[in-house]
Amino acid sequence: MQSGTYQERRGEIEAYFDRTAADAWARLTSDAPVSGIRATVRKGRDDMRNTLLDWLPADLTGRRLLDAGCGPGMLSIEAARRGAEVVAVDLSPTLLDLARARIPADLAGKVTFVAGDMLSPEFGRFDHVVAMDSLIHYRAEDAARAVAGLVARTSQSVVFTFAPRTPALALMHFVGGFFPRSDRAPSIEPVREETLRGLIAAEPAFAGWRTGRTRRIAVGFYTSQALELVPA
Repeated sequence: MQSGTYQERRGEIEAYFDRTAADAWARLTSDAPVSGIRATVRKGRDDMRNTLLDWLPADLTGRRLLDAGCGPGMLSIEAARRGAEVVAVDLSPTLLDLARARIPADLAGKVTFVAGDMLSPEFGRFDHVVAMDSLIHYRAEDAARAVAGLVARTSQSVVFTFAPRTPALALMHFVGGFFPRSDRAPSIEPVREETLRGLIAAEPAFAGWRTGRTRRIAVGFYTSQALELVPA
C-alpha cells in the first residue's frame, strides 16, 4: 500500500491536520462550546468512538492495540483504561502533542504516541487494530489495501470506518470541489458498502478473515460507517 495516490493524499492529510485544522480539532475534541454544525460532528464522533470501543473486549489486559490515525488520542486513552498496551499513530505531530498533554498520568505508560504512517510494519504485530475515520480520505481501492496490510499484522480483530456513499455525502463531495484547494480539507471519498465488501472479498490478503458487525452513524454533518473484520 505505497501507491502514488496514497502517498499524495497522505501528504495532503498531514498538512491539513498538522497545521490548517489543528486548533479546530483541539476545540472539537474538547468540552469547549462549538457551533451547531461542529456539535453534530462532535456527537457523531463520540457515538462512533463508543461503537468501536464496544466492539473490543471489555478487558484488554495483555492485549496490544494499534490506534491507527489516533488524532488527539481519545480512543487510545479509553483502550488503555481497559488494560491495553496501545500504540497510537498519527501523521500530525501537533495532534499527538495534544494527545500527550491530555492523557492521565496513570495511563501515560500504557500509550506510545508515534508520528508516522499507520501502515508501517515497524510497529509490529497487534491483537486489535482500530482505524476511526482515518481511511475516509482515500480511494476505496487504496483503503481496502490499507486494511489488508493491517489485517496481515493482527490476530483478533480490525475495526475501521468508511464514508458510505449516500445522497447527502455525494452532494457534499461535489460541492466541496468548487472551493479552492488551499481553503478546504482533503476530500472524503464516499464508497458504497457493497463495493467495499467486494474489494475485501477479492483481496487474497483477507483469506481466513470475514466481515462481522457493521453500524452506520449519521448525526447532522457527520456520517460514517463502521465495519468489523475478524478471523473466520
